[in-house]
Amino acid sequence: MNKRRKIWILLVMFCCILCSCTKVTKETVANETRKEAAEQPVSETVQQSEVEETAENQPDNLGDAIEQILDDANREFIGGYLLDESFFLWLSGTYGEECVYKLADAVEEETQDCEQWYAITGKSIHVLWLEYCECTGFQSYMLEKVYQKECAEPNQVVLDFTGDINLCEDWPTTEHMDEQPNGIEDCMSQALLTEMRSADILMINNEYTYSTGGEPLAGKTYTFRANPRRVSVLGTLGTDIVSVANNHVYDYGPTALVDTLETLEQAGMPYVGAGRNLEEAMQPVSFIANGRKITIVAATQIERSTNYTKEATVDSPGVLKTLNPDKFLSVIEKARKNSDYVIAFVHWGTEGTNQYGSDQVSLGQQFIDAGADVIIGGHTHCLQGFDYYEGKPIIYSLGNFWFSDKKLDTGLSQVIIHTDSNTIDFRFLPCIQQDCVTSLVEETGEKQRILDFMQEISAPGVQVNSEGYVSEE
Repeated sequence: MNKRRKIWILLVMFCCILCSCTKVTKETVANETRKEAAEQPVSETVQQSEVEETAENQPDNLGDAIEQILDDANREFIGGYLLDESFFLWLSGTYGEECVYKLADAVEEETQDCEQWYAITGKSIHVLWLEYCECTGFQSYMLEKVYQKECAEPNQVVLDFTGDINLCEDWPTTEHMDEQPNGIEDCMSQALLTEMRSADILMINNEYTYSTGGEPLAGKTYTFRANPRRVSVLGTLGTDIVSVANNHVYDYGPTALVDTLETLEQAGMPYVGAGRNLEEAMQPVSFIANGRKITIVAATQIERSTNYTKEATVDSPGVLKTLNPDKFLSVIEKARKNSDYVIAFVHWGTEGTNQYGSDQVSLGQQFIDAGADVIIGGHTHCLQGFDYYEGKPIIYSLGNFWFSDKKLDTGLSQVIIHTDSNTIDFRFLPCIQQDCVTSLVEETGEKQRILDFMQEISAPGVQVNSEGYVSEE
């Protein structure tokens, strides 16, 4: 390596370390990358003579290690990213030279393992690439709809998912909430509120539109529209993301759908499954948590025989549909390539039955074949059971969560990602909705009743234990 090349490499390295990181979105907190870069012992100004002196002392084996990785790493090991010398100089400056040497050793092993990135740096290659893009401005489009999350525990990420909620005006749930001194907080048991707020990531199905405009769709029996001010309820519950891939977000037409998207954006609430056009509707949401990238995608199979809810097109607003799954499969496949985990949140099934259909089974298998790690289903207004395919868990429907004054069983679906072991636990937390209040079931007998019912309606070979953990034989 000649002297001029060494100087150039060092200049790139210092520029990468000192560059100002672009904020991902107004919700994204990228302090971790900036903090680590700032803690490096690099002065704010570096004289040319200092660069030359450092270049003279730069060990040739760092360059050799980088060259070895670039020459020998396969596509799986590097995550398919455009890794080059500048990336590894940034990595060395941010995480230390030793990590580059260890990566060089890893690519020489008989079986290359991309988990080495996490083992060496505490972050996956997908997370490291986003940090690099943020720091350098390269491929900045990859930073869209990516959010940083602090977790309660250092080696796990807990995600809770609910079924349908309804904040529609002149609807029993909303009327009851408006009569309570503490609003939505009086519509959930304290134990349930604590659970929802303590989840690292909470996702709900937003089964209505936020708007004061539009007209109800002609011929549709139920149309749900909430005043945009009610979006604050989401924050009170501890919500981190909502699905708008359902058959009610379009109830008041395209203008009200766009109002919904704008309301959520103004509230800083990530959403997935609909958009002002097809490109937006297909865009996933990702969370960076404990060194892993978790991507959530959503689509609706409903309606299957009517077409009240419009699918987004190249130039018109709507939802992402998966009655024909090709578009959604492409979303999952793309997410799989640049994520550690992909969770598919799907609106499907037949209303009013606890028995999931063959169409759900077929679609679920296709979603997993495309790269989904977990499937969370909803829409049927009642619970449906669990299944496994290729070792990946499915709940076919969470049904209603807080949707009416009727008494019915419901629950939270919980995904626990163990980031150090790269494994997933799947769990169900039984709840009951009654008189417009939803409560976490704490009484042992009642809790076991619901778990036994979920066992009964699940696929053969699925086991549900007394703590709600779901597994396959």
